[in-house]
Amino acid sequence: IINNYVDGAQGGARDEASPSGLHFRDSKRKVDYVLAYHYRRRLARPAPGAASPEPTRGSASVALVSNGGTGQGHAGPRQQQQEQDDGQRALWEWPGLPGLEVVQLSPLDALEEERRLQREEYERNLLEAGLEIEKDPENKSQGLSFVRIHAPWQVLSREAEFLKIKMPTKKMYEITEEKGILKTLNEIWCKFTEPLQPQVPQQENTKMKNLSYPFSREKIYLYNIKDKDTFFDNATRSRIVREILKRTSTKARNSMGIGTLIANNVYDAAYPLHDGEYEGQNDDMNERKLLYQEWARYGVFYKFQPIDLIRKYFGEKIGLYFAWLGLYTEFLIPSSVVGIIVFLYGCITIESDIPSKEMCDQRNAFTMCPLCDKFCDYWNLSSACTTARASHLFDNPATVFFSIFMALWATMFLEQWKRLQMRLSYFWDLTGLEEEEEHPRPEYETKLLQKKLKNKNITTENSNENEKEKLTWSDRMPGYAANFGLILFMIMLTFSAVFGVIVYRITTAAALSFSTNETTRSNVRVTVTATAVILNLLVVLILDEIYGAVAKWLTEIEIPKTEKTFEERLILKAFLLKFVNSYASIFYVAFFKGRFVGRPGRYVYVFEGYRMEECAPGGCLMELCIQLSIIMLGKQLIQNNLFEIGIPKLKKLLRKLKDERTELKEMDTNQSKDPPQWDLDYILEPFTGLTPEYMEMIIQFGFVTLFVASFPLAPLFALLNNIIEVRLDAKKFVTELRRPDTVRAKDIGIWYNILSGIGKLSVIINAFVIAVTSDFIPRLMYQYAYSQNGTMHGFINHTLSYFNVSQLKAGTQPENSLFAQEVSFCRFKDYREPPWSPHQYEFSKQYWAVLSARLAFVILFQNLVMFLSVLVDWMIPDIPKDISEQIKKEKTLLVDFFLKEEHEKLKLIESFITRDKRRRRSGTKSKRTRAASFSQCHRSPKGSFTSFSSQHTVV
Repeated sequence: IINNYVDGAQGGARDEASPSGLHFRDSKRKVDYVLAYHYRRRLARPAPGAASPEPTRGSASVALVSNGGTGQGHAGPRQQQQEQDDGQRALWEWPGLPGLEVVQLSPLDALEEERRLQREEYERNLLEAGLEIEKDPENKSQGLSFVRIHAPWQVLSREAEFLKIKMPTKKMYEITEEKGILKTLNEIWCKFTEPLQPQVPQQENTKMKNLSYPFSREKIYLYNIKDKDTFFDNATRSRIVREILKRTSTKARNSMGIGTLIANNVYDAAYPLHDGEYEGQNDDMNERKLLYQEWARYGVFYKFQPIDLIRKYFGEKIGLYFAWLGLYTEFLIPSSVVGIIVFLYGCITIESDIPSKEMCDQRNAFTMCPLCDKFCDYWNLSSACTTARASHLFDNPATVFFSIFMALWATMFLEQWKRLQMRLSYFWDLTGLEEEEEHPRPEYETKLLQKKLKNKNITTENSNENEKEKLTWSDRMPGYAANFGLILFMIMLTFSAVFGVIVYRITTAAALSFSTNETTRSNVRVTVTATAVILNLLVVLILDEIYGAVAKWLTEIEIPKTEKTFEERLILKAFLLKFVNSYASIFYVAFFKGRFVGRPGRYVYVFEGYRMEECAPGGCLMELCIQLSIIMLGKQLIQNNLFEIGIPKLKKLLRKLKDERTELKEMDTNQSKDPPQWDLDYILEPFTGLTPEYMEMIIQFGFVTLFVASFPLAPLFALLNNIIEVRLDAKKFVTELRRPDTVRAKDIGIWYNILSGIGKLSVIINAFVIAVTSDFIPRLMYQYAYSQNGTMHGFINHTLSYFNVSQLKAGTQPENSLFAQEVSFCRFKDYREPPWSPHQYEFSKQYWAVLSARLAFVILFQNLVMFLSVLVDWMIPDIPKDISEQIKKEKTLLVDFFLKEEHEKLKLIESFITRDKRRRRSGTKSKRTRAASFSQCHRSPKGSFTSFSSQHTVV
């Protein structure tokens, strides 16, 4: 053991690891981080007496290896038999370099040798940084090996001060509670929800809070350090080690940090350990097992989330995600209740809806024009009775109220999230958190190195200039151009997919209309709609997966410098592509379908024979509802749940099988039956970020808010999905993923801006859905402008125009019409002049009046809802009043605490000085020496006692 570095050749076998699997072999030092890599040893030996080939230029690599010579003109004794590499390895003397042997390596072995040297250099640099390392012995021909890292107190305290990690001090203060009726309501709520609280350890006194301050070694007396091994929790320790790993460099390939080494396959993985098993026979309770029992099981779906424990175990960034997801799920409860009420209102009033009654009345003989040319017959409007009645469930006056409610709901949700975020920032000591300087990404460093090599600037003399060199916009221009072109292509691909589904609907409807089966012909619209929506769902799911991979590749070729910049650009690209993919078909049904059909005698055709599709007699709102519900439910069930459960399990199985196949080549008979924790964690899926989790919830938020006027039950289905989603994500983090690195964050970043944008966009879209897609405005106009008695009687007749069937184009009339009576005029849904008018088939005055009313409604609705949203935003402060007061109080207490501590230290020093003077007066030499040594020990960094008073003045 050299400097706490246990070499593989010196250390024991892997079965001598600590029983817990969380410590070094001494069972004292904690494993804070693990590096994993695959190795391949050279075991072959050449035949005795084999000739040594001369060194020539070829495909094989050449390495110079010391054989023990002094390098001073004479060689040491040569060892003729040595361990050889796989393939042919030859030895010869290199002219002019005595004491060295030249080893000819195959390309694969040369690469492995280079990686081994990089690992040795990197681990040597980690030791110089103060970390302690333990390695597994490489006693097989090939296999998996682990490097375990421990950070001693000196390193932890140094890095905590460097990273400005806030730690609790000895000072505690009382948290001011809300008073009056709010306190009473809070107590009642806590009592009522007590069975829903998770059974996790709570702070003994919730009314008291430790005063926190960035860690400082000079002021170590301020902190409540009972045990140096437990003062920094596991998450903080792993975070500190990760920072050291990220900034430790190697000279080979000019690599900077563990990220570059993993990208170059020097190491396979780097991860902190979980706190033990999450289930098992042992009674040892750890935080992971506690999270599994109280949070990550479907059986506790009714309980609140232990947010503080989640944050402690996984870090602030993941804690904020689950806090946001929990608040979003809670807010879906009132919106689901209101949505159900709106739906029930439609069910109750369906019998009293006059327009649907008129449509279903057999006595109203509305003979409608054929739905297709030649093969379609005239038909009675009463045959569409079922569609009309179903449309009323979603197309009624209550949906207008619900749209306004959901717009205000979105605003209140965002405001409440800002307040909760601020509250969590206070209790998690994130107030005043500064942006940490991030290390460049490995891809950025590689590109920068290539640029330096190209410019021939890598020299010792201008190394300072190279450090300032960076990638300019001209270096990234090819990436930007590729981004613009490919994103535009992907959007056009989405539109093409939507157009392909439209063509499918048109052609399938025409083909089914040719059928001789009466049942098939009567159910054409239902068959086409159902199959087209399922086809569209499959297209959306496939393109979603493609777009996720394309967005990542496009972001990589942009070469962002830091991980934060990379993540933000990836989020924007992925959201843009997935937003267009998810909502393109819904936008088409809502705003374009049935708008460009034309009229009888002058229809709009595609491919010179197929008419553009029309909306159902009850309007397009019912079809919009079907489209929205199937895509939303399909994405949630298939993509969000099945993919999230199945894919991680499949990857875990494949990784396990691969490692077992490697291990079977050379079995270790002494291997322990109970694998250590680092072995178990390596099999788990690596954590790749929160972007997929946020993305699926943001897309769902769009389904809930953007087209909620057409589907009031959307919040209910979102709520049911999220109840499962919370536990599914929890189980994935606790059982399926390696422990993520803890990342401090005070907000959810760019996702809040996306949520806010969707909330504002939802107001405009719902205004157009009510005004354009639904029949709300035409009904309102008829009742108050055209109805003779102020009722809805005669509305259906008012919305249908006349067409003279003798004016149908030749070849488009129905063949072998089976209609009961002779048809002279047929009806179609539009506001046009009748055939007996001088301006026949032109838009009527009612059309322009309804259009004006629709536009006026959009403007009125949008401004009213925006005004109410701003009013709600203004009325609800972003920072809760009690939290604002606590932050001010904490700052004041912090200053008073420092002044008090410094004042006590000054008094103590002054008392020693006074005592020292008295001892000097006694004239005893030994006392003078003792006092001088004591004063020397208690000098300030500046070397004099006066510095204490100067520090006191600064504070």
